[in-house]
Amino acid sequence: MKKLYVLLCFNFIMPTLSVIIPTYNEALYLEGALYSVQFADEIIVIDSLSTDDTVAIAEAHGCKVVSRKFDNFSNQKNHALQFATCDWVLFLDGDERIPYVLQKEIQVAMQSGKHTAYKLNFPHFYMNRFLYHHNNDVTRLVQREKCHFEGNVHEKLIVDGTVGKLKNMVLHYTYKGLLHYISKKDSYAWFQAERMLEKGKKATYFHLAFKPLYRFFHEYIVKRGFMDGVPGLAVAGINAYGVFSRYVKLLLLQKGIR
Repeated sequence: MKKLYVLLCFNFIMPTLSVIIPTYNEALYLEGALYSVQFADEIIVIDSLSTDDTVAIAEAHGCKVVSRKFDNFSNQKNHALQFATCDWVLFLDGDERIPYVLQKEIQVAMQSGKHTAYKLNFPHFYMNRFLYHHNNDVTRLVQREKCHFEGNVHEKLIVDGTVGKLKNMVLHYTYKGLLHYISKKDSYAWFQAERMLEKGKKATYFHLAFKPLYRFFHEYIVKRGFMDGVPGLAVAGINAYGVFSRYVKLLLLQKGIR
């Protein structure tokens, strides 16, 4: 009888959760993200030397703040993992929010022990609406001791175990306006082009013509972005521009021009 009591108590012990939020000048958005994860046992903000009030906001909310100069996304998140102390880790960006229904689903998933990690669904937000046909399933919830990141540009969470998928969506306020969206694509394109050059990849005029068209076709037709109306068309077009920009920059780097 005593063994049964101990076993029942053990099964109802809630696993603990660390939230890791990488930031750089997220003062306008960070507070909303922090409020949405108050159910966590600890929140770690890994900041890339912000020049606005990001760190002050994080400290005011009782977060553990770690400052580190940015080199790549994998190193930044792997560094933050060293400061996490809980059973599970949820990776969240400053412009993302965890709704109440997803909070409950996360808690049930951690308690079940069915999988080592879980993918979350991210519909993008643009022109005052969520784009449900422009979304991503990304592994963000994982047992702390069974994961690490690899890759410089598109960091990948490597998981030692099975990966499930949660059904409720993360609110992702992806783009803060047209100019912010385009400038973000341009700055990211330089980073991608530099990594491609390091790997010995070459850009050709074929890439400039074909790759952007394929991106537009895939997002607007294959992923049914047309069902998101004008915002879906705008996002598909700007993402195609982002691909074009990446290969233009790679050509410039090949010629020693920047």
